[in-house]
Amino acid sequence: MKRLKKRKKWDKMKNFQLDIITPTNIESYNNISYVRIPALDGLTGIQAKHATAIIGLGIGEIKVTKDNKEILFSTSGGFADIKPEGVQLLLETFESKESIDKKRAEDALKRAKERISDKTMDIERAENALLKAKNRLRIFTK
Repeated sequence: MKRLKKRKKWDKMKNFQLDIITPTNIESYNNISYVRIPALDGLTGIQAKHATAIIGLGIGEIKVTKDNKEILFSTSGGFADIKPEGVQLLLETFESKESIDKKRAEDALKRAKERISDKTMDIERAENALLKAKNRLRIFTK
């Protein structure tokens, strides 16, 4: 009988908890209905009762749906630890759309472009900085 009651509760679960963890901060969000993450092999959507997985994340946009409203974040990558009852995003960095400093992102974009054209610089690092700056500006303008 107890098992049947647990099953009914499980079937009704439509939302989950999202924890976003960085080296300097932890933010938690309840009643999330959907999260879209920039997985290394493409965008991945997550809803309640998702299969357990650990997914590598790249530079990109995180879209969170809570109470039928979208919240956008910029990330520079990390990992997603997905369980049926919730998701933990372990990220290097993340910024909400509202917290992105447009001037700072534009300056970072300019610096990255200059570094790419400088043959003495680490090109891979400069290209990574360029992708991060472009992503932050894209999120800011949405």
